[in-house]
Amino acid sequence: MCQRVEAGPFFSGGEEAARQAVENDVHIVGVSSQAAGHKTLVPALIEALKREGAADILVVCGGVIPPKDYDFLKKAGVSAIYGPGSNIPQAATEILALIQKRRLAA
Repeated sequence: MCQRVEAGPFFSGGEEAARQAVENDVHIVGVSSQAAGHKTLVPALIEALKREGAADILVVCGGVIPPKDYDFLKKAGVSAIYGPGSNIPQAATEILALIQKRRLAA
């Protein structure tokens, strides 16, 4: 499996991020929320991925996201959420497992 990271521009909108994800044939999009936009921007990204025919691309979130918003994001289609203090190696292992699970299901 080829592994690389494609970094998008800061403050990308959902349409732009979805288009870049499709163009770069990614397995997962990671969203970092620092400015409380996660309840509008992340669902917009997920909808944009669907419109691009890329509903199979996973979305994970990190950053300053209040735990009370986790259920909302999960219901919107977010696969995993990592808040401040998350164990990075554990998060990486979980993300790789999510990708593997998605690939096996395809």
